[in-house]
Amino acid sequence: MTTTPSEQGTGVSLGMPQLPAPDYPADVRARLDADAKDVIARYPGSRSALLPLLHLVQSEEGHVTRTGMRFCAEMLGLTTAEVTAVATFYTMYRRKPSGDYQVGVCTNTLCAVMGGDAIFDELKQHLGVGNDETTEDGKITLEHIECNAACDFAPVVMVNWEFFDNQTPESAKRLVDDLRAGVPVEPTRGAPLCTYKETARILAGFPDQRPGAVEASGGAGPASLIGLRLAKGEEPQPRVVHPRTGGPQDEAPAEHLSSHDAPQETSASDPAHPAGPAAEEGE
Repeated sequence: MTTTPSEQGTGVSLGMPQLPAPDYPADVRARLDADAKDVIARYPGSRSALLPLLHLVQSEEGHVTRTGMRFCAEMLGLTTAEVTAVATFYTMYRRKPSGDYQVGVCTNTLCAVMGGDAIFDELKQHLGVGNDETTEDGKITLEHIECNAACDFAPVVMVNWEFFDNQTPESAKRLVDDLRAGVPVEPTRGAPLCTYKETARILAGFPDQRPGAVEASGGAGPASLIGLRLAKGEEPQPRVVHPRTGGPQDEAPAEHLSSHDAPQETSASDPAHPAGPAAEEGE
């Protein structure tokens, strides 16, 4: 098949369309059939099961393949175009092979200002990859991500959607080095870390069978709950979370408040500086 000069370098081909996606091997198909039927049975309308089914096929190959989308379409009575429209809309579905650990650096406004941009730049150089690229050993896929509703702990790095709060470029580099070396790492809060395929199966709605994993899942961090505690008349906890400043055996670092929890004196709360009309320029 040839391309015209206008097609060269664009990645666009006007030749023959792709052949239909191949099916899974018989043993894989039988196993996925049973799992998919379990998922579909949870919903009054079968097409509502599409999102968890996409996580299910992602748990098989580490990303959503054309074969996976064909499988979802057949199980739900949809067209592959309908499945593709959903799979390409949500960023949690990978469209190409990825690493065992998806390392996402929040570069939304607050995390960026608090150091997220610096962390992302350092990790790109340290790992030798760009955004949405995977290291040669297949361990780490690096990407910048949007807000994960953890602004209390900015800057935040997520690994397979588990939180690593109050990060620095140095702690983030130690984190990825530990992941590549197989050294166990502990999220700041939430369930213990597992591989991306294992995470995808959990997101498909299957129970996490690891001992203690469900109990460790926890909830929101203390800084996120301060407003609720105040509303209940409770005293907020003074210490929120420690930064990850060293390896797994390091001693706990000095007390570190979330950057947004310390009360600040303002004109409304400081009698020495009462609020008043803003002065005109030059006054």
